[in-house]
Amino acid sequence: MNSLLKTILFFCILPLLSGCVPFSLETTLTAPPTLGYVTSVHDDLTSLPEPSGKIVVAVYGFRDQTGQYKAQANATSFSTAVTQGASAMLVQALIDSDWFIPVEREELQNLLTERKITRATAKNTENEGDEGQSRLLIPSLVPANLLIEGGIVAYETNLLTGGFGAKYFGAGGDVKYRRDRVTIYLRAIDVRTGTILKSVSTSKSILSRGVDLGLFRFVRVKRLLEVETGLTTNEPPQMCVLEAIEKAVHTLIIEGILDNLWTLKVPEEISHPAILRYTQEKTGRIDISPAGAEGETSADTGSHAADGEEDEP
Repeated sequence: MNSLLKTILFFCILPLLSGCVPFSLETTLTAPPTLGYVTSVHDDLTSLPEPSGKIVVAVYGFRDQTGQYKAQANATSFSTAVTQGASAMLVQALIDSDWFIPVEREELQNLLTERKITRATAKNTENEGDEGQSRLLIPSLVPANLLIEGGIVAYETNLLTGGFGAKYFGAGGDVKYRRDRVTIYLRAIDVRTGTILKSVSTSKSILSRGVDLGLFRFVRVKRLLEVETGLTTNEPPQMCVLEAIEKAVHTLIIEGILDNLWTLKVPEEISHPAILRYTQEKTGRIDISPAGAEGETSADTGSHAADGEEDEP
């Protein structure tokens, strides 16, 4: 009997000692809101060397091109497998990089409508002839130097599945794991010529793990003891999409530097640790010689206003 009690205590205490149950009753009932998720590549994105001038970019959309729905056993689900808000993630990644100035294009019609309302309000005020009222001047919209396009092109499930389990005299457990993967493409287009300056692709694995422990034993005649415990952890797919997008923006910037599409504020920072790490990750060796160093850059940097008013429908 003593050995049985020890076995029960072991299975009850093991998850707590191993950190498999990192929550209390209080946190399961309520949890406060937190700040945004910070990915493992966010520091690499924000630690890049400064550009000679920020590039004005436009993002019209970054769509889910997989057309895939969540897999559910014996049911039909109309929930998509990946997030539909990837364009917002892309814009935030461009801002965080400190290399780009994104301009509003996804909801451009709403912006143009508000500008019309503002212009009409200023015209009415001028017609009333009230003293002390001045006409409100609306500056032109800022044109983009680059157009950022792409999307989520693949979401593969069950790329790798497996597990391990063992039982002895009704006591045992098992471990299961699964790996999915999401892939995105990102390209930069020169708005003056329509030329695709650079296209990059990144992938991120989505890991799921499960641990189950159990005890099934007759304590005495017609007295059956059964104990079960376990925990399953899943990486959120939308967070993996965010990480892949930030990696793509990081790759796009460095590839543009190496191909002399855009320049650094301090040219000597071509040997920046972030650039060296990327080069080594891509090729397995360190090579930081920019292509076409003597040529003209393909995309102008810096922001400027358009000459004249924009074409507002």
